[in-house]
Amino acid sequence: MYLKVRVIENRFVGHPSQKIYRLVLSGQLALKAKPGQFIHLRVAESHDPLLRRPLSIAGIDREQETITIYYRLMGKGTEALSQIRENDYISVIGPLGTSFTLAQKGEILLIAGGIGIFPLFSLLEAIDRTKVQVKLFWGGEHKLFLESAGLNYLQKLGIDYELATMDGSLGHKGLVTDLLQGYLEKRALNSNPALQSNRGLAPLSAAACGPKGMLQAVVNLCKQHEIPVEVSLEERMACGVGACLGCVCTVREEGGILRRKRVCKEGPIFAGEEVVWDDEI
Repeated sequence: MYLKVRVIENRFVGHPSQKIYRLVLSGQLALKAKPGQFIHLRVAESHDPLLRRPLSIAGIDREQETITIYYRLMGKGTEALSQIRENDYISVIGPLGTSFTLAQKGEILLIAGGIGIFPLFSLLEAIDRTKVQVKLFWGGEHKLFLESAGLNYLQKLGIDYELATMDGSLGHKGLVTDLLQGYLEKRALNSNPALQSNRGLAPLSAAACGPKGMLQAVVNLCKQHEIPVEVSLEERMACGVGACLGCVCTVREEGGILRRKRVCKEGPIFAGEEVVWDDEI
């Protein structure tokens, strides 16, 4: 739906060098929004830039009727968005797209690469952690980025997490998928050999968001351990409502048939096993 929504907050968070902003919007969006969905937002009153920008929903407060968005200054569009002030009204289409499956029991693994943590924030909020055990793996450039992008929030939530940085300034030095691989291997060794494929164990699932290369590696690891995983894909979007076919990805359906699907409409959340990555086509 098309809405004019009021801006409650739009300011940078963390260290200014990381150029991360938090945007809080008030309106009916919060009543229908689900974890994993996004909004398509007009970033300026002028036609420059012409296209709206898709931004993942990071927080949903139905009682206060607000949603929270995090974004990083990357170009003309986000630069224009950063100039919008409190109490301004902006044009939004949404909520759009599919949502993550909300685990009801067992254990869920969340894997984030860089700003891919933002869509997972709303999933974290929605999970009933009295019934579902949560384990989060998050990788980023360095300590300063992780601290600016929401590490304090994770600490306040009391989430069980492991971190990776490319420069080793915080947590494991290397890729976030190193952490996931180590965890899955350890879990398999510690379980009954007869149940290492997870049969008979508490249901285990995973959700991931980040760069394509990371997502492909996550999906491959989950396949090896027979763990269902959902991935949040990112593609450049024009219309955001499935009309222009500018954000298609390739999926493999039953029988091995390849099909093109729209990330904005049939996604952005897909079952990892159905996604065909660029080097597999």
